[in-house]
Amino acid sequence: MLTNVSLYWFTGTAGSSAQWYYEAMNDPAGWQPTPRGTVPTAVLLAHSNEVAIRAFAERDHNVVRWTEYERGGHFFAAEEPDLFVGDLREFFAPA
Repeated sequence: MLTNVSLYWFTGTAGSSAQWYYEAMNDPAGWQPTPRGTVPTAVLLAHSNEVAIRAFAERDHNVVRWTEYERGGHFFAAEEPDLFVGDLREFFAPA
């Protein structure tokens, strides 16, 4: 976590990386309904951190894989790298 924060701090890119969030929240067009996506999408979440997003994900995206883990958190790939890589491999294996 400290390495991740340090990369933004020492390179002076924290502000520019957060710009996307500002623009997304302040763009009136961003609040308009959009057509449902067609790209096959996988969702991986940790019970300890994420709740009640499935209906929104399936409404807006073509969700073909949904994985929930009892452990992990917001930085799942860093906290549980083996589980993350395994799930990623399973998602792309059928292709």
